[in-house]
Amino acid sequence: ALLLAIFLVYVVMASQFESIVQPLVILVSVPLATIGVVFALDATDTDLSVIVFLGAIVLAGIVVNNAIILIDQINQLREEGMPLREAIIEGSSSRVRPVLMTTLTTLIGLLPQTGWLTWIPYIGGSTDGLELRAPMAITVIAGLSSSTLLTLLLVPVVYGLVARQRASA
Repeated sequence: ALLLAIFLVYVVMASQFESIVQPLVILVSVPLATIGVVFALDATDTDLSVIVFLGAIVLAGIVVNNAIILIDQINQLREEGMPLREAIIEGSSSRVRPVLMTTLTTLIGLLPQTGWLTWIPYIGGSTDGLELRAPMAITVIAGLSSSTLLTLLLVPVVYGLVARQRASA
């Protein structure tokens, strides 16, 4: 199901961007989420389960959204005639805040689902069903945290390398 979700996301992006290469650049951000998920599941001693994989499917959609915001801004700047390097720098710097705000709101919204805040009344949520909610929340929180930081650094670099390669071909 995870591979099917990634494939469907790729197909939608390919039709949206009218390109085969740019969605691949965006999908570079998906494996970056795996880094955080592996470390968090190990640190919290959470086993792999169907719920963790459901969280990974949710995570794939959210992570791709951050990269789309970044790439779309760079594309708009290039269409306005800005050189590649300046478009990447300007587009990346202008989209740091929206990407971080989206990430933080998602993380804060999922935090009560982890069960880490159950001691706080009205915020921490109940412990009913915690064994089902916590693995998914941990997966999304960890993957989104690592992928956001790495996406802001790696996706512009990959975009620049691909754009230079295509220009020289």
